[in-house]
Amino acid sequence: MHVDQELVRKIAHLARISVSEEDVKHLETELSQIMDWVEQLSEVNTDGVQPLTSVVEATLRQRQDEVTDGGYPEDIVKNAPSSEDNFFVVPKVVE
Repeated sequence: MHVDQELVRKIAHLARISVSEEDVKHLETELSQIMDWVEQLSEVNTDGVQPLTSVVEATLRQRQDEVTDGGYPEDIVKNAPSSEDNFFVVPKVVE
């Protein structure tokens, strides 16, 4: 895939980075080479290859979903600058 100078400018705009005009030509070449390499990856035969997230077989340990602490809302809000009915009171930020 060939990346032209217009596409380089568009990518830079979308990425919110400034690219000088002298760097556009250089990036055109580099991005074209990167896209050619990515296209080469599509030529690799991956039939029969299972998708994986790690090269090491691992499973996550799971625990029971149970409440282990709480039941004291007064203690939680006692250091708050302002509270009401055991809730934090914060300044209004949206009109």
